[in-house]
Amino acid sequence: MNSQQIQMSTRIPAPASLVYNIIADYREGHPQILPAYFSDLVVEEGGFGAGTRIRFTMTALGKTQTFRALISEPEPGRVLVEDNGPEAGTVTTFTVDPVAQGEQAQVTIATELKSSGGLRGVIERFLTGLFLRRVYAQELKLLGEVAKQRQQGTAATIQMAG
Repeated sequence: MNSQQIQMSTRIPAPASLVYNIIADYREGHPQILPAYFSDLVVEEGGFGAGTRIRFTMTALGKTQTFRALISEPEPGRVLVEDNGPEAGTVTTFTVDPVAQGEQAQVTIATELKSSGGLRGVIERFLTGLFLRRVYAQELKLLGEVAKQRQQGTAATIQMAG
């Protein structure tokens, strides 16, 4: 079996800690950043960061599948990993790095997945790459929007308290 890695990065104008917390919060934050390709996200255990177990459905290239993932945090506050297990052979990593004196976050979504060999594998990797890049572009855009809303909400709360 061959493997393939697909990744996409963007800069989000919000502190890295806020952005990371949105990604790691599988009850409130993460569901808000999922594009329409994902549905039925269920938290089976935990809910925030390491130790969380989730189940979700994804429709990709005309095929709908249900996946389970275990969440780990090799670098808490910076790197979060969704591991779909050896059978699925898919691992997605979210990396959030502070940039611009901590005022912004550089976010990278990277997925390592199994692929077939031969001509079929070449076609599969090409189509999967196109598809996942589209998914990641939407997910990163949604993440930026949610982070902006949360920042505005925090600013409004501070103004009201002041």
